[in-house]
Amino acid sequence: MDKILEAVVMSSYPNNVKQGLVRRVLEAAKQPMDSEQCWSMLELSTKLYLTGDTKYKREIGKEVLEVYGHYHPEEFEEFFNVRFLLSLLQEGYGPLGKRSHYVLDYIQLGLQFVLESPSANSIFSLLRIEVLRKVCERPGPKQCAKISKLLMQHPQCIPTGKHQLLFCQQLIRCIGHFQCVSEGEEEIMEFLEQVNKVSALLQRIWRTQTSAILPSLKELFTIISSTEEQEAPSNALASVVQFVPLELMDGVIRNLTNDDSITDVQMMMAIGRMIDWVSWPLGKNIDKWIIALLKGLAAVKKFSILIEVTLSKIEKVFSKLLYPIVREGALSVLQYMLLSFQHSHEAFHLLLPHIPRLVASLKKEDSNSATSSLEQLAELIHCMFFRFSGFPDLYEPVLEAVKALPIPNEDRIKHLLGQNAWTSQKNELACFYPRLASKSETGKIGLINLGNTCYMNSIIQSLFMASDFRHSVLNLTEGNSQPLMTKLQWLFAFLEHSQRPAISPESFLSASWPPWFTPGAQQDCSEYLKYLLDRLHEEEKTGKRIYQKLKESSLMSQAVEHHYLNKTLIEKMFGGKMMTKIRCLKCLNVSSREEAFTDLSLAFPPSDRNVHGSTSIQPVEEIGPQFIEPPENAGQLTGSPWIQRKAPMASDHAAPSVLVETLGFQEPGEAANPIRGNDVGVDAAKDPLSTFREQECASKDSRSVPDLINYFLSPERLTAENKYHCEKCASLQDAEKVAELTEGPHYLILTLLRFSFDPRTMKRKKILDNVSIPVVLKLPVLVAPEETEEVCCCGKDGAVPGRGFMTVVYDLCSVVVHSGISSESGHYYCYSRECTDTLPHGQPQGGVPKQASDKQLDFEIQWYLFNDTRVSFSSFESVSNVTSFFPKDTAYVLFYRQRPARQGCLLHQALAEASRLHGEPSLHKDLMEAISKDNILFLQEQEKEARNRAAYISALPKSPLWWRDLDRDKDDDSSSGGCSPAAGGGGSGSFHGLVF
Repeated sequence: MDKILEAVVMSSYPNNVKQGLVRRVLEAAKQPMDSEQCWSMLELSTKLYLTGDTKYKREIGKEVLEVYGHYHPEEFEEFFNVRFLLSLLQEGYGPLGKRSHYVLDYIQLGLQFVLESPSANSIFSLLRIEVLRKVCERPGPKQCAKISKLLMQHPQCIPTGKHQLLFCQQLIRCIGHFQCVSEGEEEIMEFLEQVNKVSALLQRIWRTQTSAILPSLKELFTIISSTEEQEAPSNALASVVQFVPLELMDGVIRNLTNDDSITDVQMMMAIGRMIDWVSWPLGKNIDKWIIALLKGLAAVKKFSILIEVTLSKIEKVFSKLLYPIVREGALSVLQYMLLSFQHSHEAFHLLLPHIPRLVASLKKEDSNSATSSLEQLAELIHCMFFRFSGFPDLYEPVLEAVKALPIPNEDRIKHLLGQNAWTSQKNELACFYPRLASKSETGKIGLINLGNTCYMNSIIQSLFMASDFRHSVLNLTEGNSQPLMTKLQWLFAFLEHSQRPAISPESFLSASWPPWFTPGAQQDCSEYLKYLLDRLHEEEKTGKRIYQKLKESSLMSQAVEHHYLNKTLIEKMFGGKMMTKIRCLKCLNVSSREEAFTDLSLAFPPSDRNVHGSTSIQPVEEIGPQFIEPPENAGQLTGSPWIQRKAPMASDHAAPSVLVETLGFQEPGEAANPIRGNDVGVDAAKDPLSTFREQECASKDSRSVPDLINYFLSPERLTAENKYHCEKCASLQDAEKVAELTEGPHYLILTLLRFSFDPRTMKRKKILDNVSIPVVLKLPVLVAPEETEEVCCCGKDGAVPGRGFMTVVYDLCSVVVHSGISSESGHYYCYSRECTDTLPHGQPQGGVPKQASDKQLDFEIQWYLFNDTRVSFSSFESVSNVTSFFPKDTAYVLFYRQRPARQGCLLHQALAEASRLHGEPSLHKDLMEAISKDNILFLQEQEKEARNRAAYISALPKSPLWWRDLDRDKDDDSSSGGCSPAAGGGGSGSFHGLVF
C-alpha cells in the first residue's frame, strides 16, 4: 500500500484526482493490517512530512500519520520510540546539508498519540533534556517559536528544577539575538508573532514557578548591561519584561540600584538599551519599568548616569511620538526625562529643532491619539519655557507651532515641575555636571563649540596657556600687517580679560579654517594645529617684522639678536631642527639633511617590539668600519649612533647611550637633572641606561612618551622594497637611516600618531593604547663642535667639548585628549597649566631666575581642564589617569616647554626679564575698548535674565522645596550656543522602523 501511495503522490495527475486516490488509501488504512505494512506506511508518511518539497506532500504525510496514530496505536508507539526521536533531534532527517526544518512540528504532531502509552515518560524525559540543549545552541526566532509551541501544548516536556532556571535564562539569551532579516510587512508580522510565542512560554513558566522570575531578570540585565563591543541585544527583549508582575517592580529596582557590583558604565548601558525598547510595538508596561529605573537611580543620586542617558536618548524617544503604535509609552518616558532634567536646559534644547515638525505631523494625523499627545506635549513645552526662560530666539518657532494648543495654568506647571525633579539642591549636581562651574571659580574662560569645533577650541586653549607665546602675541603692535595674528591677539585678549564664562571664536574660525575641512564635521586637531602655525609663520615672513620687544629691550648681543630676530615668532616658540642621516651599508657613504619642524609625529612601535628601556641611539654592530672615530675619553660624551660598541668587559668603561628620559622629583636644593656633569663632562659613575630604566614607569602593559621618542630616534634599516639609492654606488643599496635633534624648540609639540588607515574597512582606525606621560622630559640634542663652547658656558647638562649630545629638559604644559574611536568622530578637550621659569613669588637671584623644582612644578602649578564652554580645576593625576578610567580617551597632542639651563640661555633670560619688568602685556586702545564694551553688554544680559527669572519665581508658592535655589542659580549659560540644529527626530515611516 505504501508503494501505491508513493506512486500516487509522485504522479503528474491533477490534485483532485490524487486527492480521491489518497482518500481510498486512507480509508483502507483504517482496517486491521500487519505490523510490517504499518511501519512501511509510517516511514513513508514521515518522509513526506519531513522532506516533502511542496505543502501538498507535507499535508498528505500529516494525514497518513494521524490515521495510523489513531487506528494503529500499538504499531505507532513502537515506531515513535525514544531512540527514533533522539536521532531526529540530534542528527536531523534528510540528506546532509538539507536537513528538514519540520522535526519539531513532526514531534509535536506525533506526541498526541503516545500521551497515554507506557513510553510517554521516557519521551518526556528525553524532550526535557533536548529542548534545553536546543536553546543553548542559540536557535533563531523561527525555531524558538516551534520549541515554544511544542512546550505550550505539552508542558510535560518543560525542563524542571535547576534545568528549568537554566532553560529560562538560555531562552532569554536567544531572544537577545533575535533579528528580523526582512523589511516586508508580512515578514515583520511573522517575526513579531514568533517573538510573542517565545515570551508567552516564559510567562507560562513564571506563572507556575515564580522562583524562576528573578534569575531570568538577572540574566536579562546581564545581557543589556554588557559593555563588550558587540552587536546590541535585540529590542525583542522588551517582550519578556512586559510579563514580569508589576508587584515585583519596587524590589527589583531597589536591588539593582543598590548593587555595588554593577558599575556605572554597566548601568548606563542597561538603561540606555531599555529606553530603546520604546521602539518595540505592542509591548506593555515597558515605560513603567524604564521610569521606575530612572527614579531608582535618582534616589541613590546616580546623576552622572541620568545626565548621560537623558542627553543621548531623549531625541530618539521624542522621534517615536510619530508612530501611534508606540506613542503612549514613548510620551510617558519623554515626560519623565524632561521634567526630571531641571538643572540645565540642555536636554530640552536638544528637542527644539524637531518640535515644529512633530506638531505639524500630529495635527495632520487628526486622530484621538494624536490630539491627546499634542495636548500633553504642549503642557510639557510650557513647563520647560517656565523653567528655562531667557531664550526667546530659540523658543519663537516652537511657540508659533503650539500657539493654538491649550496652555496649562501656573499651578499645574508648578505641580509637574515640583514632583519630578531629581533633587532640590543644586550643589548635589555640581560635581556631576561641569557646566555648573563658572569663570569665577577657575578664572579661566571657555570657548563655545560652533558645531564640532572642539578640535579648534582645544588647540586655542593649549596655545593660550603657553604663557611665553601668549605674552608675545598680546604684545604685538596694532599695525602689524598680519590679519590672522591680529585675530589671534583679539581672541587671546578676550580669553584673558572677558567677564563671560565662554566666548565665541567664530571670527577666528572663519579666518583660520583650512579650506579642505568639511563645515560642521569633526576634524583632526593636529592637522589644524600644523595648518595654523604654518599660516602664522608664512604671514609674518611675507609681512612686516612685528616681533621687536627683545630688540628694543637691548638685552641681547648683536650676534644673538641677529640669530633670533631673523626668526618668525612661530620659529622662536615652536621651531626646532632635525638632522636626518642615511648611511649606505655597502660603501659607508653618509648623506645628511637638516630640516625644520614645529612638531614631532610619534608613531607607535609594532606590537611585537618592546621598547621599554631601549635607547634612542642604537648600536649597529654588523656594518663594518666606523666612519666616526670614538673620542679618547668615551665616558665623557655620547657620540654617533654608528660608533661600534662591544659588550663591556669588567675592566672597560662602557660608553653610555643617549636616550630620552623622564625626570624624577628632587628635593629642593638638588640639581634638576639626575645626570650631573662636571667641568669636563658627564659623571659616568652611573650608567645612564640603568638610570633611565629606574625612572621609567613600572608598568609594562602600556607605552610611555619616552618609548615613542626613542622609537622615533632609533635607527631604521632600509632594505627590500625600501632600499636607498646611493649616489656614490649609483644603485639601490641597503642603508640605515637615523634622525638626530640638532635644535630643541622652546615649546616642544608631540603628536601621537593614533590614527591609521585600515584597508579592510577603508576607514581610519584609532590606536587605543595607554601612553604614560611624564611631567618632565629629557631630550638628547646633538651639539655641533662650533656650539660646544657656548653650550658649556650655558651649563647645559651632558654637553662636553667635541661632538656629542646635550640633555634638554622639558616641562609638560598641555595635553590634548581625543575621546572616541575614530578621527572623524568623538570629542577633543585639553588639560593645561602655565609653566614658568621662576618659583611662585620668587625673586631672581643675581639676575638669574630661580629654578623651580619638579615637586613645585607638578604640585604648585594648577592644572585646568578645558572642554569647550566648560572649564574646571584639575590635576596631573587626572591627566595621567584619563585613559585608565576612560579607555577611549587618549592623549593625542602634547605641549612641553623647555626648561632653562643653570646659567640661563639668552632667550629665556630675555623673556623672564621682560615679564618681570612689564608684567602682563598692555593691550592697544582699540582692543581694550572692545573688551570693555563687551563686558558691559554681558552685564546687561545678566540683568535682563535675572529680571525674567524673578518675574516667574515671585509667583511661586513658598512651601515646595524644589524651587528654593532657583533664584540663586547662576548657571544661565545664555551664551553657550549648545543647541545643535542637526536634523533628526523623525525616522522611517515604515512599520519596520519601529522594531529596529
